[in-house]
Amino acid sequence: MAALARGGRLNFLGFVIRLIARLPFLFIAGRSYGPEALGRFAYAVLVVELAAQLSTLGLKRGLAQLLATTDKPHACVVADAMLVTLIGSAVSMAVLMSFPVAMFPNSQVHGLDWALPVTVLAVAWTDIALAALAYRHDVGATVRARSVVEPWAISIVAFIWSYISLRDGLIISYVVSMLAALVAALIPLVRSYGIPHGWSPDWGLAWKTTRRYLPLAAADAVEWGSRRVDIAVLGLFLSPAYVGIYYVAQQVATLPAKLKTSFEPVLGPAIARGVAAKDYSTVAKQVRQVGFWILGAQAGIALALGIPGRAVMALVGDKFTGGTATLAFLLAAEVAAATAVVSEAALIYLARHKNMIISLTMLAIEAALSALLIVLMRDAGWPTAWVATGPAAALAISLGFASIMKSNLLHRKLKEAVTGWRWTLLWSAAAAIAVGIPVRLYLPEFYQLVVGIPVILGAFCAVLWFKGFGPEDRELFKMRKSDIAEMQLPPPGSAGDAPV
Repeated sequence: MAALARGGRLNFLGFVIRLIARLPFLFIAGRSYGPEALGRFAYAVLVVELAAQLSTLGLKRGLAQLLATTDKPHACVVADAMLVTLIGSAVSMAVLMSFPVAMFPNSQVHGLDWALPVTVLAVAWTDIALAALAYRHDVGATVRARSVVEPWAISIVAFIWSYISLRDGLIISYVVSMLAALVAALIPLVRSYGIPHGWSPDWGLAWKTTRRYLPLAAADAVEWGSRRVDIAVLGLFLSPAYVGIYYVAQQVATLPAKLKTSFEPVLGPAIARGVAAKDYSTVAKQVRQVGFWILGAQAGIALALGIPGRAVMALVGDKFTGGTATLAFLLAAEVAAATAVVSEAALIYLARHKNMIISLTMLAIEAALSALLIVLMRDAGWPTAWVATGPAAALAISLGFASIMKSNLLHRKLKEAVTGWRWTLLWSAAAAIAVGIPVRLYLPEFYQLVVGIPVILGAFCAVLWFKGFGPEDRELFKMRKSDIAEMQLPPPGSAGDAPV
């Protein structure tokens, strides 16, 4: 638990830094470029990031197991992973450059749009580099690359380019930020692993690795796609302006979702060791504990951002306040997803194929329900702003379905309770709502942000801390002088990292 708590603390710090850094970009993009340009950018980035996810071929999560079970020098194993990713990225980039309409279905391709596919390799290699560093418990590299370099680079370049070309500014800023994040990941990777001396391409291992981790690649793509298929469906039915408004709401709502990934670098290896030792009781305990931490944090943040939702969206620009209801649905969806994500951390070792089937089913439900709600509301004559909430509602429903199915499957595998739900969360939410209602009704929008959000979050946390937290729960907040010494993690490649 000390190891899990330390990893969560470090990445939570990264989440806070990322939040602070991401807001300027949304502010600049919304006010300088407008919802239509932002919607066009959002759809293009969606396609590029899907291509990058597929290009890693499952090694983003499978690299740790590959490193733990090999006799080769780890630097050479990482080089092999980079080679596999390079091949996958080259295919993806070739497809996107040949068919750019896939990135821009609702607008013409012009200017520097052709440069966007180069980021596929940058995103994929960054993921592999950070996964390798996480195996050696270097969580700080992820914080620096994803929470400092990437968001500040995109904000600064977007601001500068707004005075040069509003047409290309968002695309250029994204390309620069992804390349900067890659550099920020490669530098510590070389320092940690060194240069792979004597390495030569191992094509047999590359093919074997690709086949072995395809289920993980599918799981990663589905997890990523569940947060993007809503925009994809929306972009097929509505104009880029509504996609832009939806994108802003999504960016705000998915900031709390980063909390789930805060525990991945340490939760995955911890579960892998527990499964290898068949210590299912400990695995279930870890899933319950982390699930409760994530549920509590996300529910509190969702209420703090959702109750003054109109003020939050107005911060980006008055044209974006029509996405307030969308923001509420998306925040609810992230809370509903918490149990599914934590359960999946164990299911990828215990039932990866069944987990993949559930994920694919969830994705199909989300896509079908998104289109159905849009068509039904549009045919009923609802305002377009309300029609645009259809994909967000579909996302919340489908993620709730996935949480129920995955937690039940994990319960059957471990024969232990795995859900992190506690009734104290309900009482904490009631306290936040009781404080939030007068904030929403009586305070001006500016004070809803600077006063209301801290007060709502404070009320939620106070009840949760005093009524719901036990000694193990408080482990997350115990800041020590030497966390590393107390983690007691085995060195990489030792018996503690036995193959699963």
